[in-house]
Amino acid sequence: MAEQVGRDRLFVATRVVAVAILPFLVIAAVLLFAFPTRTGELFAWAIDPPLSAFMLGSAYVGGVLFFVRVATAHEWHRVKHGFPAVVVFAGALLVATLLHLDRFSANLSFVVWLILYATTPFVVAALAWAQRREDPGAHDPGVPDAETWRIPAPARGVLIVVGLAALGTGAVLFAAPDFAIAVWAWELTPLTSQVTGAVLSLTGVVNLGMVRDDRWSSFRILFQAQLISLAAIAISVGAAWDDLRWDRPATPFFLALVAAALIGYAAFTVWCELATRRGRSAAAP
Repeated sequence: MAEQVGRDRLFVATRVVAVAILPFLVIAAVLLFAFPTRTGELFAWAIDPPLSAFMLGSAYVGGVLFFVRVATAHEWHRVKHGFPAVVVFAGALLVATLLHLDRFSANLSFVVWLILYATTPFVVAALAWAQRREDPGAHDPGVPDAETWRIPAPARGVLIVVGLAALGTGAVLFAAPDFAIAVWAWELTPLTSQVTGAVLSLTGVVNLGMVRDDRWSSFRILFQAQLISLAAIAISVGAAWDDLRWDRPATPFFLALVAAALIGYAAFTVWCELATRRGRSAAAP
């Protein structure tokens, strides 16, 4: 029997894949944050300096929250904008891996890494395609949602610009690593430049979802995940302060960007949550 559409459901297969991905994210985050100087033996490749390991680990930390919510959420529209971001991120890491196979360690972690990134972008893309008609709000923005608050156009515009900037910066890091190596805030290799670019793409792709969707409920989980990632980056910068290159103009720019993003995203999230609560109170009998 064909699936009914427009019911905002998460399919069992989507939940199963989320649960299957979670252990890999947790293990990778622990390895990168707890053992940043032993990545050559414990992780898929030797990452130096530690700040590059922390940047990748920050994406995994946010990913843990996201996939936990995918496994437990009741409505597809609350997580759907994270799926294109995961496809771009995982696809970029697959390409980076194939371009730099000589940099990877001959260990179990690399085998797991290769299998994970050779399958994840395609599996997640297939799930997103299968679920695409489950969100009625994607086709009819007027569908009532008791818990939704519509994000005002000016705020969405600012976040879309932020997303474009993050995506553009990530694209430069990925497509022009030699240029990035010369100007970035810490030492990069061609591989870590592309990996850092993939991390930045996550914010970019998520925020571009606001072009066609103004529901806060569609982004609440994703912004929570991004806040966790930003907090992890901020802590990482403090832990690896000596890795920063103060002779490069990108360094103060990067620090200011992280601080502004953390404060701005936190303030925006609180604002949206308060507006949502006011909306619920007004709708209550």
